[in-house]
Amino acid sequence: MRTFIKSWIPQCLWILRSSSRSFHGNNRLRTSQIISYYESINQCKKELPEYFNFASDVLDEWARLEKDGRKPANPAFWWVNDEGQEVKWSFEELGSLSRKAANVLSGACGLQRGDRVIAVLPRVPEWWLLNVACMRAGIVLIPGTSQLTAKDISYRLQASKAKCIITSDTLAPAVESVLPGSQFLKSKLIVGQGSRDGWLNLKELLEVASADHQCVKTRSQDPMLIYFTSGTTGFPKMVEQSHSSYGIGFAISGRYWMNLTPSDIMWNTSDTGWVKAAWSSVFAPWICGSCVFVHHMPQFKSEVIAETLSRYPITTFCTAPTAFRMLVQHDVSRYKFPSLKHCVTGGEALNPEVLAKWKIQTGLDIHEGYGQTETVSLCCSELIKALLCLSFVQIVDEQGAVVPAGEEGTIGVRVQPTRPFCMFSQYLDNPEKTAASVRGDFYLTGDRGTMDEEGYVWFVGRADDIINSAGYRIGPFEVESALVQHPAVSDVAVVSSPDPVRGEVVKAFIVLAPAFVSHDPEKLIHELQQHVKKVTAPYKYPRKVEFVQELPKTATGKIQRKVLKNKEWARERQQ
Repeated sequence: MRTFIKSWIPQCLWILRSSSRSFHGNNRLRTSQIISYYESINQCKKELPEYFNFASDVLDEWARLEKDGRKPANPAFWWVNDEGQEVKWSFEELGSLSRKAANVLSGACGLQRGDRVIAVLPRVPEWWLLNVACMRAGIVLIPGTSQLTAKDISYRLQASKAKCIITSDTLAPAVESVLPGSQFLKSKLIVGQGSRDGWLNLKELLEVASADHQCVKTRSQDPMLIYFTSGTTGFPKMVEQSHSSYGIGFAISGRYWMNLTPSDIMWNTSDTGWVKAAWSSVFAPWICGSCVFVHHMPQFKSEVIAETLSRYPITTFCTAPTAFRMLVQHDVSRYKFPSLKHCVTGGEALNPEVLAKWKIQTGLDIHEGYGQTETVSLCCSELIKALLCLSFVQIVDEQGAVVPAGEEGTIGVRVQPTRPFCMFSQYLDNPEKTAASVRGDFYLTGDRGTMDEEGYVWFVGRADDIINSAGYRIGPFEVESALVQHPAVSDVAVVSSPDPVRGEVVKAFIVLAPAFVSHDPEKLIHELQQHVKKVTAPYKYPRKVEFVQELPKTATGKIQRKVLKNKEWARERQQ
């Protein structure tokens, strides 16, 4: 079993023209025209403007329409937590507060246009405020997850040469422990109630800051965001995105994959340190004029997710495939989601079993999307004929040559003769890695897949996750999808394990469903192996099985197969 995602990148995304045409000053556009304007840039019907800033050209335009009464009454931002606290901002309020925050960054923090700021914050309203403030001031934001260790923070401070770090009072001690080696740091900003020696307090500074701020005139290709992304070897790379790549590049996926309009309320559960938060909690919903909904939960709980979808008028919901799996195990058919009409997911492949169960329990489909930190959304599980352009997402070999239909290769994005504006600018300070990411005319994603005769892209897995057993190439997702169909399997991760005869074999780490915990392990392993042989090709069955209490996952719920694989191979080396 493989998963497929329809390639639907329109040709317009890949043309970059220099022009001084801008959206500035056109204050009387109808609501639909804001969305269609940026969609038409993606479709090559209009030129990419020479200057663009998401705060002034998108958010402030929605604020003007809101003020004129020509936008639905939805807030721009709606935040709640488990303690019953609630924050709502209109687009006008978001504009005023973000101008104050921009003045704080430029004033008290002493930052200038082009300076870099690391923000390590949980899902608090200030994170969204600082996103917009950095855009207004021309400051480059570097988001980080709250799970970063002191060592992680130290590396990011040194590599990025950040002039300022913004974090919570909880993480401030970890930052202070690495400050002696942070020679580029000029200021430290804390988000919280208390004060701390040597730190500026954002709340206090916002209270006295002016709401009068002139947005910096940024070029479309000026840097706006930097994300640290891990590869298979070495330290995390810095992926640089421009004001237009994310600022304009999500107009298509916001409208067609996420199905967003100015009347919608979108809830995306991603951690603020991960790129999916930028995709689905900032750029896609706000370019469509939708409301960004946030529930600040310390940890994922299926019952809290279900209760939130029942209580609030959320129309669009996005969470990780693992989270959807947990939700269907919780059985959400017991709840009513009166406003929910559209569900999306991404980050890893979604098992067909989960898709089917969610449909049964809610009556709704889950629409998968595929992309990377380096790109916008590349493919989705929708067939949108008006936007179809197969020539830009292709399956290629190691030299960048397109392979025949049905043949496995690397998912590639055409970047020659013109590099698309919605791709990352570079791996910052790493020209070798930037150059190595391109083969022939294509950027190589590092993901393996096939394309059929109709243009459907079938995802196989990360190149480094593929298991090569006695010449057979096996994608972990195929085996996992087979195993989760068995009632004994609550959660599963499949990796390669060293074998003296086959080189590698399939190993499954399985979290058992409660009803099967007391079963005889050897008999259950045999039963599961036979089950896989019946469901998929017999050579894919897991020759090794280990029952575990839990699987290592990222803050967004993605299974960390790399952690399991590294431990498995390290264990073999020690024997």
